[in-house]
Amino acid sequence: MSHVSSHSPHGQSPLRTVQVLGGGSAGSCAHVRSLTSGLVARGVRVTVCAPAEADHTYDFTGVGADHVPVARRNDPASVAALRTVCGDADLVHAHGLHAALRAALALSGRRVPLVVTWHTRPYAEGARAHLLRALERRVAKAASVVLGSSSDLVDRARSRGARDARLAAVALPAARRPRPAHEETEGLRPKARAELGTTDRPLLMAVGSLDRHQGYDTLLDATRAWRRLDPVPLLVIAGEGPLRGALQRRVENEGLPVRLIGRRDDIGELLAAADLALLPGCPEARSLLAQEALHARVPLVAAATAGMPELVGDAAELVPHGDPRALSEAVVALLADPDRCEWLKDRGTLQAATWPTEDETVAQVLSVYDELTRPLPLP
Repeated sequence: MSHVSSHSPHGQSPLRTVQVLGGGSAGSCAHVRSLTSGLVARGVRVTVCAPAEADHTYDFTGVGADHVPVARRNDPASVAALRTVCGDADLVHAHGLHAALRAALALSGRRVPLVVTWHTRPYAEGARAHLLRALERRVAKAASVVLGSSSDLVDRARSRGARDARLAAVALPAARRPRPAHEETEGLRPKARAELGTTDRPLLMAVGSLDRHQGYDTLLDATRAWRRLDPVPLLVIAGEGPLRGALQRRVENEGLPVRLIGRRDDIGELLAAADLALLPGCPEARSLLAQEALHARVPLVAAATAGMPELVGDAAELVPHGDPRALSEAVVALLADPDRCEWLKDRGTLQAATWPTEDETVAQVLSVYDELTRPLPLP
């Protein structure tokens, strides 16, 4: 439990904070829910400004926050709504680049501290890359403190002009932490595998939104090499997104050993039943799937993107991003090497033990809030 004061500078009323989310990746939404729960428990008043669907999925009100629906657009109506909500805030904390821009616009002309957490490393090419750089500069300079969820994001914030950038403690929420596969989940394994049609063949699991930044085309390319194995492994992809139709057509047209099962709320059970977890690409610095796989003692093959090497260390097989051959070779090698799989499981357990807890995450954020809202000493 943090001993940091959660009171306003006058020591009377509780600290009033506004958490701002944009569309919100799964990682940033889960983080805000966990953070909100911890802040409310420590006497902080929290208002979450996020699209209505984010509250439906993550239930910020269920952990004690007020929720104000604010669309993810940067239009005048959204900024005005945010400006109204931030009117009596002691501090505003925005998560992600676009949410931070909205918050900066809403706070324009006000002396309210702005904390920004960067969870993902955005990608853009051509003219959009210049626009992205300008956006990052605007946000970095507007923030009192930028918290980066990986070292490369901290460096990026500094290079964009942040006056104070620090490494963020971002925990995997306990609710997202699967039980290791060698515990009581063993009884659920046959049931989950039977449901997915993999009782007598290896089960490979990928999870995430079906969009172009997640590397699913690379993953489908890699599955071609597995068709020569006996038995042929089945790749199961859980998630929804704009690429669902295109990926399904590829699976059918090319006869790939892949099943798309849509969004699921039993990822922990499915993951514990898998032989390998696959992460072909992820813009998030702290991938939820990578953390869940290591906690569940499921060997992970992941593209070495963003903060992945820092997150998993040597507890996963890392392959170059966008390289289907390297990905398929790593999978084939692991399926043939149970000793290597056991070694990765043990390394994963050790690596997961080094990650911050939810309590440490809340304590760090509260200490930043305290710094920024503490009254200046009298001269």
